[in-house]
Amino acid sequence: MNILILTGKFGMGHWSASQSLRLQLLNAFPAANVTVEDFFAYALPDASEAIYKGFSLLVTHGSGLYNIYYKATENASLKTRPPLESLFQDKLAELLWERRPDAVIATHPFCAQLVSDYKEELCSTLPLVTCITDLTSHSEWINDHTDCYLVGSPEIRDRLEEKGVDHGRILVTGIPVKPEFKAPARRGQDGVRRLLIMGGGLGLLPKRDSFYEALNALPDVRTTLITGGNQKLYDKLHGKYENIEVVGFTDRVYDYMARANLMLSKPGGITLFETIFSELPILAWEPFLQQERNNARFITRYQIGRIAAKEPEACVEAIRRLLYDDKALRRMGQNMRLLKGRLEAQSLARIVATLAAQGRGVCA
Repeated sequence: MNILILTGKFGMGHWSASQSLRLQLLNAFPAANVTVEDFFAYALPDASEAIYKGFSLLVTHGSGLYNIYYKATENASLKTRPPLESLFQDKLAELLWERRPDAVIATHPFCAQLVSDYKEELCSTLPLVTCITDLTSHSEWINDHTDCYLVGSPEIRDRLEEKGVDHGRILVTGIPVKPEFKAPARRGQDGVRRLLIMGGGLGLLPKRDSFYEALNALPDVRTTLITGGNQKLYDKLHGKYENIEVVGFTDRVYDYMARANLMLSKPGGITLFETIFSELPILAWEPFLQQERNNARFITRYQIGRIAAKEPEACVEAIRRLLYDDKALRRMGQNMRLLKGRLEAQSLARIVATLAAQGRGVCA
């Protein structure tokens, strides 16, 4: 079996989901050939980094404009033509000819649309699985020639059905995470409360010294701060506070989640489901991107965490209220355990294998 996963590095969520899907498939089918391709780097090797940097600047400094566009197109019934469509279609055809996949999984909406258009133009039966990497039913993810959708929650399944997607083509899997996040927690009973703070791959974290001084002063609390790609913040804080461990980029986030009692983070889709599978209650910064607002509503609906204000003093107070509330933390962990049990992640490998073998659109 030869599976090709197409994605892009607009943020690290799409890439992370792709790697997790690859591991799930290889675990189920050790003899399979499963590859992940950054399609934008493949198609535009000299321009992809500039495109990714431009996107990061947009969502960091132009979130208002981004949200306006996102909401305006959320329920659009007509597909817009992708920019440089002819170039991208030529590159897709070249890639598919090189790899000869039995099935394609797309974890980015642009990739899903390109493959769907390719199938229509060539009357291809190549199976296409679209993995939606946020808790959204945005129309950008919906394409006529998608054979199966992997979605994060029953609510997203219902919204896709309202938009005309057949029930049998939708599988509620949760957003894919590495198998290590599903390992049993290792939270200590030594009376020390452990707080984990993450700011995503870009390390978007508070800058004020007063925030970290207040954290350092919390009684019986040890904080781990993962700064990701934010080298400037790492250099500023590393070794400065007795009760704050500062970690740069790491591919072992699951280890830190397994030991923590509470995590403070922006509510990205991948991060959210990493905490769910780790049964780690989440305190999410009040989001500014529309996708993350959807994720924040999911957190409060399922009572698996709370939302914290961005203002440092208010954020520290939200940490204090929840981190010392053992009853609330226990209840949130239980809710995460129940939510995990409702997801159908173990069906993923079987579905993709069925699609690859039969070359037709079935999700059950």
